[in-house]
Amino acid sequence: MRSENLQLRALEPTDIDLLYQWENDTSAWHLSSTLTPFSRFALEQYVINAGEDIFATKQLRLMIDVHSGQTTITTGCIDLFDFDPVNLRAGVGIMIIKAEREKGYASEALDLMIDYAFNKLRLHQLYANVIAKNVASIDLFKKKHFIVIGVKKEWIISENNWEDEYMMQLINPTA
Repeated sequence: MRSENLQLRALEPTDIDLLYQWENDTSAWHLSSTLTPFSRFALEQYVINAGEDIFATKQLRLMIDVHSGQTTITTGCIDLFDFDPVNLRAGVGIMIIKAEREKGYASEALDLMIDYAFNKLRLHQLYANVIAKNVASIDLFKKKHFIVIGVKKEWIISENNWEDEYMMQLINPTA
């Protein structure tokens, strides 16, 4: 999947070091309910199995590559998770590395994933779980017409503080 500035691509073995760094960044664990570090071996197995069909694994992770001239930089990843082929829905999450934020890459990647989810997988809806204080993510999803459908009070503990989490939803307008 491509846009003007970026490409969403499947995981490759060359991504293992980057995934190892991202998945073991303890400052982000509260976003994914991670409690223990990931081993390199576990991530290697994850990458090996990442090529399996979304209908079997119920998830899909794609890397976000930005092309600038002759240079390609992997700036983050975007996931479909909790894929439900019966009720035609999935969660969506996105991560952009700090140095590449506020450049529009998350917006472009989300456009590509929404198109894929609605037009290729024929999903009826996507949802996102966003910590209430993450204004940039809330604004991004709202820009893509997700609406807040609920607040999970004191849902996430981060740095010894309880944080609310919004559940946001986008219904396929052509469904």
